[in-house]
Amino acid sequence: MITLIGLGPGDPDGLSRGAESALREASERCEAKSGILLLRTARHPVVDTLRSWGLEFQTFDEVYEAGTSLAEVYSEIANQVIGRAGDGFPVAYAVPGHPLIAEETVRLIQVQAASKGIPTRLVTSGSFIEAVLTAAGVTLGVGDGLAVRDALTLHERDGVDSDGSMIGGRPDVSLGLLIFHIHDRDSASQAKLALMRDYPDDWEITIVRSAGVVGQETVVRVPLFRLDREASDHLTSVYVPPLPPALRRPGFAELVGLMARLRAPDGCPWDREQDHKSLRRFFIEETYEVVEAIDADDPELLCEELGDVLLQVVFHAQLAAETGLFSVDDVAAHIVEKLVRRHPHVFGTVEATNSAEVLRNWERIKKEEKADSVTRRRDSILDGVPGGMPALMQAMEISKRVVKVGFEWGNFQDVLAKLDEETAELKAEIAAETANRDAIFAELGDLLFTLVQVARWQKMDPEEALRGMLARFSARFRHIERRAAEQQRHLPEMTLAEMDALWDEAKGIGL
Repeated sequence: MITLIGLGPGDPDGLSRGAESALREASERCEAKSGILLLRTARHPVVDTLRSWGLEFQTFDEVYEAGTSLAEVYSEIANQVIGRAGDGFPVAYAVPGHPLIAEETVRLIQVQAASKGIPTRLVTSGSFIEAVLTAAGVTLGVGDGLAVRDALTLHERDGVDSDGSMIGGRPDVSLGLLIFHIHDRDSASQAKLALMRDYPDDWEITIVRSAGVVGQETVVRVPLFRLDREASDHLTSVYVPPLPPALRRPGFAELVGLMARLRAPDGCPWDREQDHKSLRRFFIEETYEVVEAIDADDPELLCEELGDVLLQVVFHAQLAAETGLFSVDDVAAHIVEKLVRRHPHVFGTVEATNSAEVLRNWERIKKEEKADSVTRRRDSILDGVPGGMPALMQAMEISKRVVKVGFEWGNFQDVLAKLDEETAELKAEIAAETANRDAIFAELGDLLFTLVQVARWQKMDPEEALRGMLARFSARFRHIERRAAEQQRHLPEMTLAEMDALWDEAKGIGL
């Protein structure tokens, strides 16, 4: 049996009668060599009272000194408690506060004990939460919420842990926030910097030390930026009141809510008239504007344009939600599950030492997913190539797919020979006495598709190659326009030779 005991927030009066009885009983067994009483730490005000009662116990403070991280310390403590229980004697393990609140060692012990068939029982006292809220003068009404966070996790962003489980990051500013583990200036500084991402620098917070301990409790109210300028120790907690709506920075949830409001019966007439098809061109336009911002290497513009694309995603999801098809949460859940599934080298046991192996795993998993799909079964390897893709991108995707089944030239010289062949056929159609426009159109398409194959063999993106050429062309032609303006001449008045000279001049200066 492992008895898990809560020592309360700090004052001896906060120790429950059941906890006192369990502690005394464990100490008596310790004296009789028929059991053991273990304390996570002696750095707790109640421990002096236990000593005054003459209780016999051991602590794990030496584990803290030897550990390189709290995770390592907690794991070692849990292992030792389980090991002692495995010796066949009753073990009592006491922790500050309530054993089920902010006590990672207790959680680890419960998990291991359950797997080994070792029974556990809980003997609780009050937690630090009630003591801190009382000291800070916080009243929680019906419907009010409270978030309790470890200061050491505040710097983490929302995301997915290495095992694929969701982890929380930034706090919900609409709730009161109670932070523990503000044990020194470094942890206070990290917490301050993390909080200042979402709260105003001068937002008033309450710092409570030794909550509930008569004669030792202190309460200080300071602006957030002073958090790391106040004294703190292992019994320090911080309460951050919720932000009023006017001070909250809008986020994804607000965007989703705003879109729903615009689509409401009393919302915006234009937004209410839209459907998936009417929004199609806007999605394409916004996507290209993102590409343009990337090419311009303009972070501020990129941030704005990504927001415009995100709006399109939320708009389409809202339309689907209104008909019960899916919601924006379904969209997010689907891509999270897909990313976790397709990255087994991160979230599983598969090894991938380079990007080539990652891509091979990705393609293999995609095939498995498609094989399991009933509703989207494809009859051709070309099924699923988006028809709305730019032609060069679509050509590259089609050629990549057919190559996978062996529809490929033997070597690059064969590709170049095909290029010469298609060029000659286009010239022949154009030079024919009875030029056939349909034939010329077809031969032009053949030539362009062959050029895509040249790019593929050279491991280049034809779309990017053409965009790069257009950028160079535009820069050089703008140079011609500027130089003509300097000469007070209009382009239509200039000869081709004169414009060619300015073109060469532009090339000469690196445009």
